[in-house]
Amino acid sequence: MTAPQELRTPRLLLRSFESGDIPAIVRLAGAKEVAGTTVHIPHPYITADAEDFIARMEAEYRQGSVAGFAITLANSREFCGACGLHLAPLQQRAELGYWIGVPYWGRGLATEAARAVVEFGFYTLGLHRIHASHFAANRASGRVLQKIGMRHEGCSREHIMKWGRFVDLENYGLLVGEFQSGTGET
Repeated sequence: MTAPQELRTPRLLLRSFESGDIPAIVRLAGAKEVAGTTVHIPHPYITADAEDFIARMEAEYRQGSVAGFAITLANSREFCGACGLHLAPLQQRAELGYWIGVPYWGRGLATEAARAVVEFGFYTLGLHRIHASHFAANRASGRVLQKIGMRHEGCSREHIMKWGRFVDLENYGLLVGEFQSGTGET
């Protein structure tokens, strides 16, 4: 099991990853547009990558370092992406990560999933801080983070090497008190 429970939103069911997700993960994460906006997704993306991803999520969940969720549409259970927290329990913080398959872009699904996972992190896991970053050129991801209330905390210049070139990362963070009071960015 890679997620401690199911999370439901008006349009989504966030659940543990299953072996049956592998073909959809390969197809969706394998899109160059998705891989190009993430640090860890390679391109091309093959079945072994998806199998390794699910196995890693399971192992890291058992170790207490990840709470990862498959994003599915609530009405059809159709797999459309992934969202999760990389946990630092001793520091009561986590890094939020997510990706959505290209056919599902522009529908607000990443925002809906990220908000549910952040709420889970604060209220169920008892986290104090959740942070996230995105490639500077990926403005859509920045909008997701702003919509869930995260505050822009700065830019890490040429922080990541992606496909042979250095990429700037825009950094965001949110404290539990800001989330509870709604004082983060919106």
